[in-house]
Amino acid sequence: MEAGVNEAELHDETAPEIEILFEDDDIVVIHKPAGLLVHRSYLARRERFFAMQMTRDKVGCHVFPVHRLDRPTSGILLFAKSSEMANNLCEQFSAKTVEKQYLAIVRGNMHEADTLDYALKVELDDHGDKDVDPNKAAQEAVTSYQPLLNTEIPFPSGRYATSRYAMVKLIPHTGRKHQLRRHMAHLRHPIVGDTTHGDGKQNKFFREHFAINRLWLIAKSLAFDHPRSGERITIETELEKEWLTLFEAFGWDDEVLASETSTLIV
Repeated sequence: MEAGVNEAELHDETAPEIEILFEDDDIVVIHKPAGLLVHRSYLARRERFFAMQMTRDKVGCHVFPVHRLDRPTSGILLFAKSSEMANNLCEQFSAKTVEKQYLAIVRGNMHEADTLDYALKVELDDHGDKDVDPNKAAQEAVTSYQPLLNTEIPFPSGRYATSRYAMVKLIPHTGRKHQLRRHMAHLRHPIVGDTTHGDGKQNKFFREHFAINRLWLIAKSLAFDHPRSGERITIETELEKEWLTLFEAFGWDDEVLASETSTLIV
């Protein structure tokens, strides 16, 4: 039991909200809130809520995960309603025909769009990856990034008198563990709220100044071929209210952001 948490509090915990963005006889797409695990795992024995089980209960049938989002990442999550449809979608992910677009808040101002091709070593878990060779060669990892908005606010979050941040559009072309978080850290623009690869001073400043504790990364849109009809489907989700709170503090106009994010990087 974690310090400061008793069993009664765990049982009184309120279930997070999941929103169904699209559903038909074959697939269901939800908006996963930050902090919710996709499915049960040996690392989450104390957890009560999981996106997969909550989606199953909401739609009334078993669902099959075809991709994943890290626990602290919010946004679009796709499930299939049969193993046949799941296999088709998994093949699309493997063939890299699925288009994924994320938004992130990062440390520092950014002005140039580019594509980072920077191989990543496998991040090993002490339990789940105990049989994986720690000397395995780094794997190809490619991410396109495009700055959308910049800001400088008159509050110190480190050694400088002001703090600078950027809203960045991210498109991963490969699917390595923590790829976006590690790539942005490599560019010296870590995603705010990343406790593994990020900037501890910036994370603390955000928690204390804005009273919001989360990873500022959201899976904003997903495009794929419907596994039965073949029709190209694009699903988009809205930013959570925490983002709008931040926009107001940063002086950003969400209508400007909407126009900026309407076009994918090609």
